Amino acid sequence: MPAIRKREISSAVAHYIAGVLDRDAMVQIIESLWQVAQLTAGDRVCTLKGTLHGVITRVLDDGRVAWRPDGAAGELIALPESLESEPR
Repeated sequence: MPAIRKREISSAVAHYIAGVLDRDAMVQIIESLWQVAQLTAGDRVCTLKGTLHGVITRVLDDGRVAWRPDGAAGELIALPESLESEPR
């Protein structure tokens, strides 16, 4: 599992222990981060923290993805592990 996803899972568990999250919310966060995303062009995605939302424009030959955040003119390049699919 990529380090960025491990960090987010650790954060969810710590928030549960601190009493900020209830158990169901923690489990939902962990399950969503545990799944490996199979991203294709046109998929809606967001960053793991949920700060940016956008659309995958293309999948590069090396496995990275190019995506365009909502309201932006340019593309960003990211590892698929750093993004999660948004529910349709």
